[in-house]
Amino acid sequence: MQLPEIMLAVLWIGMTAYVLFGGADFGAGVWDLLAGGARRGRDQRELVEHSIGPVWEANHVWLIFVIVLTWTGIPSVFAAIASTLYIPLTAVALGIIARGAAFAFRKVSRELWRQRLFGATFAFSSLVTPFFLGTVAGAIASGRVPPGIAAGDLVTSWVNPTSLISGVLAVGTAAYLAAVYLTRDAQRVGDEALTQAFRLRALYTGVFVGVMSAVGLFVLRADARPVFDDLTSGAALPLLVLSVAAGVVSLALLAWGRSYLMVRLTAALAVTGLLWGWGIGQHPVLLPGITLDEAAATDAVLGASLGALAVGAVLLLPSLWWLYATFQRDRTGEHGEPTPRS
Repeated sequence: MQLPEIMLAVLWIGMTAYVLFGGADFGAGVWDLLAGGARRGRDQRELVEHSIGPVWEANHVWLIFVIVLTWTGIPSVFAAIASTLYIPLTAVALGIIARGAAFAFRKVSRELWRQRLFGATFAFSSLVTPFFLGTVAGAIASGRVPPGIAAGDLVTSWVNPTSLISGVLAVGTAAYLAAVYLTRDAQRVGDEALTQAFRLRALYTGVFVGVMSAVGLFVLRADARPVFDDLTSGAALPLLVLSVAAGVVSLALLAWGRSYLMVRLTAALAVTGLLWGWGIGQHPVLLPGITLDEAAATDAVLGASLGALAVGAVLLLPSLWWLYATFQRDRTGEHGEPTPRS
């Protein structure tokens, strides 16, 4: 494997981590939006804050990782994407800022009207930010971002059937992952009512995502035929099959089982299979007429970047693992019973 392929694989690993962790954060905000009134939705919002509060900032490390690596490793592609898609990317940046600020201010607000204002901002930002991220992915996958600075159409590049269905799928996937994770969190703290509430949300959202994925294939066939062909008959087909199989197993476990920890794994596998299927299917073409070898930085730059990443990973990965493990540890009392959430 050459340096450009190694760099792209590392970049895709970072993107996968952001989708699985950051995406679930956005999805938790969606469930915060749909929790209901202040009194009826209090327990659900408390669980959301309890689950994402310690890690929501850390999850954005993966987004920064992807941006920096794209900028360094494939600079011409980064420039083309950033300039053609600056409208949805600006919306993403504003959404992330508004979401983080509102989440922090809501926790320290005492007046009800302030809590509602910041809560609404947090929830709305959590809904629209993954949608715009999905439109960006759809624009790239459908070949509407040509090489060059702002060479693509500033509106139709991301307002088109493939981008819109990708945006809806991004929101649905985030909500599905969040519901699956929150189901296990509710079980872990011993709240049976919330466990069942989020189990049903995960089940219904999983069905919705499955239906929208099927619709998305028809949209791709009509609007982005090369991507459709790669996913359904090329090297990406095994990953698409893996994604579908993992999704079906997840729904079965949610419907008839109680192994919610296993559902986390199968749900993550379903999303990962789809994401890597897209990457494998599009490889080696990154933008229309531009391959990875043509767009990649020099070997000296790639070697230095990958070396720095290897050194940084020695510090970063154990730290992140410790952070996640600390807040996901089972809370059991002396007699092995879950400690109720305060």
